[in-house]
Amino acid sequence: MTPDSLAQALNTLAQEQEKLAEFARDQAGQAAELARSIPMDMGGGHSFLMGLTVFMLACFVGYYVVWRVTPALHAPLMAVTNAISSVIILGALIAAGPQEMTAAGVMGLVAVALASVNIFGGFMVTQRMLAMYRKKTPSA
Repeated sequence: MTPDSLAQALNTLAQEQEKLAEFARDQAGQAAELARSIPMDMGGGHSFLMGLTVFMLACFVGYYVVWRVTPALHAPLMAVTNAISSVIILGALIAAGPQEMTAAGVMGLVAVALASVNIFGGFMVTQRMLAMYRKKTPSA
């Protein structure tokens, strides 16, 4: 691969990243608009309904963002999801932190366990993907 073709490939990846970021920004804007349109006094349990709505919209946006990523951007995307999982662990530790064991504490512990699996699995897959790009030395 020549330096010019490598530079062109990187330029193409950068353009794809900009398109992906713009798509994610549009989806987030639509999700925020939809969340604002939901009335807050629906059935008394509005905070649960609002949280469930945000969760479902986040799943929708995440699904479309992940499936629109080119294979060349999977490793950087995985690194970003590892960073997001670390934020999830911080929130889960806050939820699991109080002395008494409540439903929020149990959910926080479950979230810590699942985010930990995601982070360590993500690092393992990233290492494996990066190993595919290393030059192979001939074995003796």
